[in-house]
Amino acid sequence: MTGDCAMTKRILMTGNEAIAAGALQAGCRFYAGYPITPQNELIAYMAKYMPQAGGVFIQAESELAAINMVFGASAAGARAMTSSSSPGMSLKQEGISYIAGAELPAVIVNMMRGGPGLGNIAPSQSDYFQATRCGHGDYHSIVLAPATVHEAYYGMRDAFDLADKYRTPVIVLGDGMLGQMMEPLELTQAAAESSEYKKDWALSGCAGRPANVVKSFYLHEGKLEEFNLLLQKKYKRIKEKEQRAESILTDDAEIILVAYGSMARIAKTAVKTLRAQGVKAGLIRPISLWPFPEAVFKKLAAGRKKRSLLVVEMSYGQMIEDVRLSIGDRFPVEFLGRGGGGVPSEKEIIVKVKHLTGKKSHR
Repeated sequence: MTGDCAMTKRILMTGNEAIAAGALQAGCRFYAGYPITPQNELIAYMAKYMPQAGGVFIQAESELAAINMVFGASAAGARAMTSSSSPGMSLKQEGISYIAGAELPAVIVNMMRGGPGLGNIAPSQSDYFQATRCGHGDYHSIVLAPATVHEAYYGMRDAFDLADKYRTPVIVLGDGMLGQMMEPLELTQAAAESSEYKKDWALSGCAGRPANVVKSFYLHEGKLEEFNLLLQKKYKRIKEKEQRAESILTDDAEIILVAYGSMARIAKTAVKTLRAQGVKAGLIRPISLWPFPEAVFKKLAAGRKKRSLLVVEMSYGQMIEDVRLSIGDRFPVEFLGRGGGGVPSEKEIIVKVKHLTGKKSHR
């Protein structure tokens, strides 16, 4: 692989570029997408470097076309990917459901923007429900939420491996802040690795073996329910094995912030400031949004220490539902959020925490 992806020096990259470079390094060899801000650097990177990697880049005529091209490429055995932003993801929902129903691996990136509707191009986290609750049918996508450019790059290998391991869509959920920010990143020198997962189900020609069939259409009575039960068993395995979260200073914390993605960066800074001011604050950062890392919260609830939780989101309260389901009524769960491109600031978080803990705010 040539171009920036083969460099070993430390360089500045945007989150969008890092996701694209990480996907190429992970062996992605098919990309189809349609331009939409704030993820256009990703599609531009793919347009430049995918051909150099020996893969296929297609700027599709629409989001609908792009996701169905990914369906076809994945069915043929390729590591395939698309990307978009909020309203574009709405258009992809039918195709994602088809991919889940056909048990195909695919990686779909959503760099969220403000909504609803066309909204604006500011960062937001208001697509949490869309990503974790998905479209029609009883299916799930694995959802990963990177918080740094480094994590965006190196997490793409994990995204493609999980997609192949479980034959399921994996959504990488970022936002306009992560997509546009630049951070130093050292790109991997090694050539892209091929998948360790055999794809003997792929439509790669049937010479010497029975013909493979890829479908999500079951007409015979009882067959679809039978298939759905198999899917549910798979989702149960994923929930048991693939929960991911980061805990920071939670052991002695009296109040624990819960935030993901870009919002977790601001929350982490607030925790540092609060600690310096004598407030025992901590942070739980969910990395997998589905499966939600409920085990971390259940362990917290099993302890004897009295605590409270503050969920901070760039939305009006979506992840908070999963937090409350995980923690039960063991601790009070409060909320701070802004939507439509509004971003809760470190100061807003600190003021809220001081109010909840009865501490005086430093002016």
